[in-house]
Amino acid sequence: MPLSRRRITDSAALKALAHPVRLALLETLVAQGPKTASQAGLLIGQSASNCSWHLRKLAEHGFVRDGHPASGRNRPWRAVMEGLAWADDETKPDVSAAGEALTDVLIERELQRLRAARASHAQEPAEWRDATRVSRTHLWLTPQEAVELSEAMVDLFRAHADRSNDPASRPDDARLVSLVGWLVPTGPHRSDPT
Repeated sequence: MPLSRRRITDSAALKALAHPVRLALLETLVAQGPKTASQAGLLIGQSASNCSWHLRKLAEHGFVRDGHPASGRNRPWRAVMEGLAWADDETKPDVSAAGEALTDVLIERELQRLRAARASHAQEPAEWRDATRVSRTHLWLTPQEAVELSEAMVDLFRAHADRSNDPASRPDDARLVSLVGWLVPTGPHRSDPT
């Protein structure tokens, strides 16, 4: 099943999401399914009351909803979508600034995840040490080639997306992994002939 995606164009929603605890909660609900505030708190190292407050903020902006009717503290929360997108809107400076803030929080979160994985690399089983990669390259691309490569990366990232919302489809030895990529211009428009 393809990922359900939401394109965020509202600065208030972007600002609400640009918080490390809210991102951790949303990621947990996407990866592990409905959780109560207490269950989510245990997974992300936060108190149930703090998670409950942040989950209500996410619900105000349509990122999560009650998983099913229940009462009191046993109320599970469910992610409404599995993928998010936003773009820089130069015509709306508030949306652009909020999108930049959210992007910065996401990048920092992934860098922290990478640092933690590298710090515990020696304790991983051999098959996971062998599977772990950090790769980089510099390429000379046209804008069209960059778009095509970006789209191919997104397709690759979604290769096993069906496993997110179908735990039964996950192989026994499957593990949640982080796959991050970005394609950004970093150098001159053309090489120096000298």
